[in-house]
Amino acid sequence: MATLAFLDPLTRWWWRLVGREIDITELSWLDAPSSRTSMVDDDAWMAQWAERLHGSVERRSPGAGLIPHMSELAGPGLDPADIAEEIRDFYEHTSAWSMEAWAEWSPLFWPGGELISRLFGKRVQQLALPMRALDVARGMDSTVSVIRDADGVQQTAGWIRRLRSNGDKVFSGAYRVGRLPASDRASVHVTFPLENGSVQVYLRPRVEADGSLWLESLPGSFGGDGAYMVVRFGRRHFATRVPVHETFHLYLDESRVLRTDHVLKLWSATVVRLHYKLTPA
Repeated sequence: MATLAFLDPLTRWWWRLVGREIDITELSWLDAPSSRTSMVDDDAWMAQWAERLHGSVERRSPGAGLIPHMSELAGPGLDPADIAEEIRDFYEHTSAWSMEAWAEWSPLFWPGGELISRLFGKRVQQLALPMRALDVARGMDSTVSVIRDADGVQQTAGWIRRLRSNGDKVFSGAYRVGRLPASDRASVHVTFPLENGSVQVYLRPRVEADGSLWLESLPGSFGGDGAYMVVRFGRRHFATRVPVHETFHLYLDESRVLRTDHVLKLWSATVVRLHYKLTPA
């Protein structure tokens, strides 16, 4: 796999070519954790980000959540009190929940997904989406580490998910509540660190009358909720909005079991659907 490492700087140059140069101090909403090495080292990127915050990392913290208080999402059109109690508990105490998963790829995109998984995902240990149903048949293990600032306040959560069947890492993500400059309320900001860069997704929350929660990154212009690729060359940063759109629907089924439907699209075409069953550990 080391022989494929030359692909990483090539892809960064591609994103530099198609992206725009940004001042990361002005567009601080795109300032996020990254990796210093090709293979994403979870402990390393979390330690580096904690250092940026002059804080510390609480590794694999029991009962830790991706969002310390769902009230942080409050704003026009969204009252966190309307979200089902189980969903709020999942986000505030994520490590206290276990996860089963199912994946269904579009036949059109499966070959490309398999190629990307082999060339990048499994090699760099990041965004290695499961390609086959049996890959996730035994569920996923997950750990949450809390990154605190100098005052001890949680600013970011590192959520690492691995396949229980073989221990392979699927996602290494940084989760926090973020606010876009032109938005009237907060979004869920997810960052997947990569070498000298990151994939970032801003997800706009929406609550249904039944207490279910939608998190959506829909089409739009630069600066809105959506997916972004950010790369760094020395002190220069380049960013582009990518046409990847995701929806997460968290809801309680008829037996009050917490479930999530996750759909990932490229432009308007569905690439993969994932379903999660979430139960208190």
